[in-house]
Amino acid sequence: MRVAVIDLGTNTFHLLIAETAGNQPEILYKTNVPVKLGEGRINDNMIIPAAFERGINCLKDFGKTITDYQVDVVRATATSAVRSAENGKDFVNAVNERTGIKIETISGDEEAELIYRGVKLSGAIQEPSLIMDIGGGSVEFILCDTEKLIWKKSYNIGAARLMQKFFKSDPLSDSEKQNMLFHIQEQLEDLFEICEKYKPQILIGSAGAFETFAELVTGKHHQNIAIEQLKMYLFNYDDYIDVALKLINSTHQQRVEMPGIIPLRVDMIVIAALITNYVLGRVKINRLMLSTYDLKMGVLASLM
Repeated sequence: MRVAVIDLGTNTFHLLIAETAGNQPEILYKTNVPVKLGEGRINDNMIIPAAFERGINCLKDFGKTITDYQVDVVRATATSAVRSAENGKDFVNAVNERTGIKIETISGDEEAELIYRGVKLSGAIQEPSLIMDIGGGSVEFILCDTEKLIWKKSYNIGAARLMQKFFKSDPLSDSEKQNMLFHIQEQLEDLFEICEKYKPQILIGSAGAFETFAELVTGKHHQNIAIEQLKMYLFNYDDYIDVALKLINSTHQQRVEMPGIIPLRVDMIVIAALITNYVLGRVKINRLMLSTYDLKMGVLASLM
């Protein structure tokens, strides 16, 4: 069976087309487009007109590709930006009318479940682990071991939300850092309580920002590794911390000049580094792994 998975993220829309015969899916086509659906007014729960149109135009293009590949089944999932927007249903209806693509708006819990399934498919879960997925609108945490998912939750502290609320200086000022970390601390109290009980041994970062961290770490050592072709990547912890602190203290222009950061992530990567460092510190974890398999692969796993 040939399936297409569309992931409508707050920042990026992804399309994955795969053949699902056999145990492992064969990826036939993969692309992503920086639609920035959450641009401008994500904290007002509104998709602005320009972003609305970008989203529809992107999905028209995806529709053409899906037709070209003669796909049997399409599953399109929308997450935080659509879920929380007052005009989210209008967007879903407009997409259906203008492209024929039916979008399923999933809850934060369903999103976390699918992220878990994607990461599990990569083989990254080899001990008690805390999985973290930093999106533009929300951040998902999943506590698991090799056997099962133990606990999961989605928080509205995504990089686009925090950036629009707190990130006003260049570089990020100390007071902005403190305000942001205070806000994160308030939101994540129950996460820290449950981690105290189950004591995860490693943080597994699901794709996105963690792929950028990996690009920067391997680039720093002049290693020619194609991150997107790996299922997982184990960080040297000191290397990660060094890169994260450099990002947090850099100016916008300095980040633009860093090879390995895609334009969409130039500013949001600062937020991602801050949240990741804070969680690692609070949960007392000093091991970090990237899983390049994320929500898309979880949706694919559910279709197999």
